[in-house]
Amino acid sequence: MPRLISAIITTVLISTSSAFAQRPNIVFIMTDDHAAHAISAYGSRVNQTPNLDRLAREGALFENVFATNSICTPSRAAILTGQYSHINGVTVFNRFDSSRMTVARLLQQAGYYTGMIGKWHLGSDPSGFDRWEILPGQGAYANPILYTATGEKTYTGRYATDVITDLAIDFIDKRPRDKPFFLMVHHKAPHRPWEPDATHQAQFASRRIPEPVTFWDSYATRTDALHENQQRVAADLTRRDLKLEPPAGLAGAELTNWLSTKPDTVTIVRDGKTATLTGEALTRWKYQRYMQDYLATVQSVDDNVGRLLKTLDANRLARNTIVIYTSDQGFFLGDHGLFDKRFMYEESLRMPFLVRWPAGIKPGTRTRAIGLNVDFAPTFLEAAGIAAPSDMQGRSLLPLMRGRTPADWRTSMYYRYYHDPGDHNTRAHYGVRTATHKLIYFWRKDQWELFDLVNDPFELHNLYGEPGQEELTATLKSELTRLKQSFADTDQLADDQFPNGVDGPVAKLRGR
Repeated sequence: MPRLISAIITTVLISTSSAFAQRPNIVFIMTDDHAAHAISAYGSRVNQTPNLDRLAREGALFENVFATNSICTPSRAAILTGQYSHINGVTVFNRFDSSRMTVARLLQQAGYYTGMIGKWHLGSDPSGFDRWEILPGQGAYANPILYTATGEKTYTGRYATDVITDLAIDFIDKRPRDKPFFLMVHHKAPHRPWEPDATHQAQFASRRIPEPVTFWDSYATRTDALHENQQRVAADLTRRDLKLEPPAGLAGAELTNWLSTKPDTVTIVRDGKTATLTGEALTRWKYQRYMQDYLATVQSVDDNVGRLLKTLDANRLARNTIVIYTSDQGFFLGDHGLFDKRFMYEESLRMPFLVRWPAGIKPGTRTRAIGLNVDFAPTFLEAAGIAAPSDMQGRSLLPLMRGRTPADWRTSMYYRYYHDPGDHNTRAHYGVRTATHKLIYFWRKDQWELFDLVNDPFELHNLYGEPGQEELTATLKSELTRLKQSFADTDQLADDQFPNGVDGPVAKLRGR
């Protein structure tokens, strides 16, 4: 009898181990504020990203994946929970309730070895992870501090993107061999203040970056919201953003004040001569400084993605490992004269989404179907053979990865941004985007914008209120109402601005 029981247990363990071995590993790489149009696979005019392009070439590229609330903390909460901001409780920079169910906890309960490395930015400690080491708040590019539940470490003389990749590789090397793994690799880059390492800074220092088509957008026909925003390259980049050298002797509050000033004149040395820039010349110079640093931080990410892919290859893990590259939202690269995100315009709304899985995805797959960041959690779960909870509002992207768009796939998406007043004075709004049109409602100002994305892809002409647009407007308003109701958005958090609970020193942030 003991031998029989032992044989049964052995058979069960072998069977379970075999089942685990067939379940894919998942490596989820996410940057902060990486615009899709700064990836060459998406047709970038400003840089080349060979390692990210490799993911697209060997897997799938999603052309239309969108953030449901284009700001860091809410997007991260949406990815973890598969829920919109008004359901998961994270509308702005408020602390995430770590007792909530997340995709990490579900995968861990199902036998996955789980890890979280890098930028968390949710205030509470990560839950559902066997191993985690995260940046406090936004974290730092140089000499970063990362902390765990029991301690912290300063990586002196190191650069954050390299450190996060080193820790991700260490996670893979030291993982239990009898479990599949789920690893979230979250980079700080290319978030403001765009501080590249010396090597990549030198690579871009002398480059001239093409200005976007809409760089000099006058905002004619647009609502007050765009006119009132404070995220303009011309007027809102600070001396710190522009890496200007402070006068000798400044320290403390005086230095902080000097660095936070938005200069309307800058004196530079060009071809051995001193020149003071103002007006249009200064705006063009500011754009170059911003983009050179932004793209240099992106290039470091691309190089480190290459390192991670080599690790998977070297460990013979590539075939049955799903590697996803995305960002928590899009970003303005001078588009409409802007930097940052938040608005529902295309450059801010669209997230890059590249995925490679040799065992499950045909190389060169592309899809124009609409995906959302709330879809990520259901996607991970289906890939792992786990049913998504009924309160997840997203839908698995797995059929799209396999080149099949279900007949009942969504043809429109719902967006809502809450942070008003907030950073950059971006007005609160919600809206609907279809394959051909977009309708945006700035509810606190009671103003609307309507765009024809086919004939006006750069969203320069607001059609709202124009003669002949009545039927289209009514149709889109009806769809907006339908979507809002379907996601159980009753304006329950429309007027609440929760306090910032995600930024600060380690001591403040540590703890559930």
